[in-house]
Amino acid sequence: MSDLTNNYTRLLERIRAACASSQRDPKSITLLAVSKTKPVEVVTEAIDLGLREFGENYLQDAIEKVHQLQQHALQWHFIGRIQSNKCKLIANQFSWVQTLDRPKIAQRLSNLRIQPEPLNVLIQVNLDDDPNKGGVDRNGAQTLLEQLLTLPSLAPRGLMTILAKSTDSRVGYESVAQLHQDLKQQFAGDLAQWDTLSMGMSADLEEAISAGATMIRVGTDLFGARSN
Repeated sequence: MSDLTNNYTRLLERIRAACASSQRDPKSITLLAVSKTKPVEVVTEAIDLGLREFGENYLQDAIEKVHQLQQHALQWHFIGRIQSNKCKLIANQFSWVQTLDRPKIAQRLSNLRIQPEPLNVLIQVNLDDDPNKGGVDRNGAQTLLEQLLTLPSLAPRGLMTILAKSTDSRVGYESVAQLHQDLKQQFAGDLAQWDTLSMGMSADLEEAISAGATMIRVGTDLFGARSN
């Protein structure tokens, strides 16, 4: 077996064990393969293993992969900081944007989207007030969601978070999950789909699954250490 195959097998075992502990169905968890910095050959190997959802931070590197692998039915997620001058590419080359935290960027993405289907977006929240991370607080999440519901080319699907290193994972993820539920109840009549809670990475996916994550973002424990 290749290293990637071994890593993937171990990762699936961790997901199954975490779901068993939380009495959840493993099928309720989407594994987002964080393929940033990895060459197209490695992504192709992951596709051969059955992976179909990939996360990218670096736009130019991502666009090359999107184009080279367009024969496959893949879902590409942008998970990096969004620059205004890159919105056109992001809006049209990706199926998902997970790091939306500014009204201006939301408006630009909607205005620039030319694909027939809406762009799936997640609101990035920063409930532990980490100055090194993007994201909005509780009030900001509500305000941004209100705006998203007026933008026809965007489909708000849920929340995403990256916890501060000092935050207790279980406490932090449970707080984000509660906000996700609160917003679902508050906007129940307006949301077409509010089904995604993207949280948890290689080191703490068990805590995220226990708290209710529906998507975990794994790079290191799947592909190995980043090349830069």
